[in-house]
Amino acid sequence: MNVERLSRYIDTTWDQSILPALSEYIRIPNKSAHFDPQWEQHGHMQRAAELMKAWCEKNALPGMQIEIVRLPGLTPLLYIEVPASGGAAARSNDCVLLYGHMDKQPEFSGWAEGLDPWKPVLREGRLYGRGGADDGYAVFGSLLALRALADQNIPYARSVILIEGSEESGSPDLPAYIDALADRIGEPSLVVCLDAECGNYDQFWCTTSLRGNLVGTLRVEVLTEGVHSGMASGIVPSSFRIARRLLERVENAETGKLIDALWAKIPDDRLQQARAAANVLGKGVYTKMPFAGGTRPMSEDPYELLLNSNWRPTLSVTGAEGMPSLQNAGNVLRPFTALKLSFRLPPGVDGEAAAKAVKQALESDPPYGAKVTFEVESPAGGWNAPSTAPWLEAAIQSASRTFFGRDAMYMGVGGTIPFMGMLSDKFPRTQFLITGVLGPHSNAHGPNEFLDIATGKRVTACVAHVVAEHAKRK
Repeated sequence: MNVERLSRYIDTTWDQSILPALSEYIRIPNKSAHFDPQWEQHGHMQRAAELMKAWCEKNALPGMQIEIVRLPGLTPLLYIEVPASGGAAARSNDCVLLYGHMDKQPEFSGWAEGLDPWKPVLREGRLYGRGGADDGYAVFGSLLALRALADQNIPYARSVILIEGSEESGSPDLPAYIDALADRIGEPSLVVCLDAECGNYDQFWCTTSLRGNLVGTLRVEVLTEGVHSGMASGIVPSSFRIARRLLERVENAETGKLIDALWAKIPDDRLQQARAAANVLGKGVYTKMPFAGGTRPMSEDPYELLLNSNWRPTLSVTGAEGMPSLQNAGNVLRPFTALKLSFRLPPGVDGEAAAKAVKQALESDPPYGAKVTFEVESPAGGWNAPSTAPWLEAAIQSASRTFFGRDAMYMGVGGTIPFMGMLSDKFPRTQFLITGVLGPHSNAHGPNEFLDIATGKRVTACVAHVVAEHAKRK
């Protein structure tokens, strides 16, 4: 491999072709189905799929197949299959599976002046806008990695690129597509996912674990309609106070510790990787957060914070209903309080079992006999990567040293990518390279999301390097 030629090829294609296409993709408000129930009527998801398909067709490799697959009532999936090239041995159903998604989180508020979720802005080496880093770039980077190898006639195995349309909703549509395309996909020996974080922009980061996610709505009802608070308070219990008491059943408000059913033992190798990552990142583990006022992190030990965000359960209240805005809040004792709860679950904790435990804790014997329900949405378990094969470990380190000039790093990630667990269950012998460009302040899901362009180029080069080494493995 001519490293200089490969880097030049990737840099040029990013600048001249990927960035313009990615900018057009950012303009499409293709919010995931959970946030846009009328997604099919609006047509934004189909537009995003067609934009990606058109770019891939323009940059097609010999013999490449590309198709927007549609199953009734489900979000579209972009399927690309590239034959083995450069003399790579064909191994029955073996393939490299490269994964990403096209759906996006909603707008959120708080975007800085001049920035907007649906307006691409290039500023100081970063492309701002919703979905560029999370992770619209994946399809472009995946195909470019293969093209960069083909440019030098470097062998690579048969490769399948899957770009789904429901990841931000928990991937409810993906299992049906995996079943429908099983014969075409085959059995991947390597999965490359470009939807993860990087601890910094200085080296290649690989994700070794993902937390699961349990989302549900806690609803507390005390009245059939609102009542004057001067007349009712002291007689009717506050639905908000009851909700506070119920939350205490699953989360200690003082420490943040959750009930025992949501915990798992942390493997020794993951503890060692967290220690190494903490030594590299130091205070950067928490200084990257936009703390308000004098807010402090839950610990000043980077190691403990990494374990908190990767291997320990947490609860976030992400939404509420039944509460008028401040301007419209009258002197009324409200009839109900509803809270959207998002539990992050450690790898090894079964999502269904966790849901059952939380539902039991919240609904049983409600204070004052209030009407309490906890409606669960598709719980997902966490994922812990299998042991890394020697060839992949060597390839990852070589790629990082070649294109970043520093050793690769490993860490768990607090987010959830349901597809990884699905694949691990289906293909227990598969190796995984989970990486991404979501570094400090890139703020996926929040305001001012950006993609660091230099990191995108280097990650693309690292993927090309690993795919080339995959073809040479014994």
